[in-house]
Amino acid sequence: MNINRPVRFGLVGYGLFGKHHAQRINVTDGARLAAIAVASNDSQRAAQSDWPHVQVTGDYRLLLSQSDIDVIDIVVPNHLHYEIAAAAIAAQKHVLLEKPMALSVDECDRLIALANQHQRVIAINHELRHSSLWGGVKELIDAGEIGTPQFAMIELSRFPYRHGSQQWRWDMRRVGNWILEEPIHFFDLARWYLSRAGDPISIYARANSRHVDRPELRDNFSALISYADGTYALISQTLAAFGHHVSAKVAGLDGTLSALWSAADARSDEVSVALSYGLGDEVKQINLDRPTGELLELEDQIRMMVRCVREGEQPICTGEDGRWSTLLCLAAQQSVETGQIISLDSFGDSLT
Repeated sequence: MNINRPVRFGLVGYGLFGKHHAQRINVTDGARLAAIAVASNDSQRAAQSDWPHVQVTGDYRLLLSQSDIDVIDIVVPNHLHYEIAAAAIAAQKHVLLEKPMALSVDECDRLIALANQHQRVIAINHELRHSSLWGGVKELIDAGEIGTPQFAMIELSRFPYRHGSQQWRWDMRRVGNWILEEPIHFFDLARWYLSRAGDPISIYARANSRHVDRPELRDNFSALISYADGTYALISQTLAAFGHHVSAKVAGLDGTLSALWSAADARSDEVSVALSYGLGDEVKQINLDRPTGELLELEDQIRMMVRCVREGEQPICTGEDGRWSTLLCLAAQQSVETGQIISLDSFGDSLT
């Protein structure tokens, strides 16, 4: 494409986070918000009021037929991810797709195959990889500051989930399950941090609910991920708390990394962070080179997509990465339901 022309984004979805996507596209150099597709009449009116010079439609397929739209940015309930992403790729569009990539491993595989067939980029919005904090952990690991990683622990404590538009987040037919909703980010981080150990081989998970009449709403969740060489990771979450607090530790042969992020909300601009590493009395504090937060990382995602389209750069979180995070969540769900350790060797092959 002409590198002097802005990369034009068609946004599908205009709920709470869709609005943030629109704003970040608008402020990112080299990007332009070209069109918005959203199903409900109320959301269409809101989008048109917010963006009077942008095309707004109720049918995302109209965006796919426009040759001057380069990227379809998909911010809709989980059960629609595969349908819209597959149609966009088939229409020769690049795709920025909110997590989870899809609700089954088979759908992830089909999206990857489609992207390869049409030579399109599919990037999964695991935005924590862009963070100066969580990405800083990865940089320190890759620089050898703690030696070979052996263990990772990531914990989230936060207020309960919002219901979402038309209460989709509390509807298992549309959300899939709550493990796909937020722990998926931490599965992705753990696998990223422990990449030297290869692919994980098994998972064991437990969960329960504070909703007596809705046991499928699993507020408390923990999973143990194992690797062939003895490396392992622990992911844990509670939604029966307050604020939004994430901590991570990665232990290696030569020391441990510790990262903390705390705020009233994931999108807050008043954030407390800390990053340090060491062994025994030898501890180093790291000052981040830039602020960190969900909306800042979203802007980084938009900027990355501009480079992917213009320069052929590979996304920081690929379709293969999105497949793995989805697979780990689905395997964890099966472990919760059966009480068994789930082998990952052929899990994706057996699940639709």
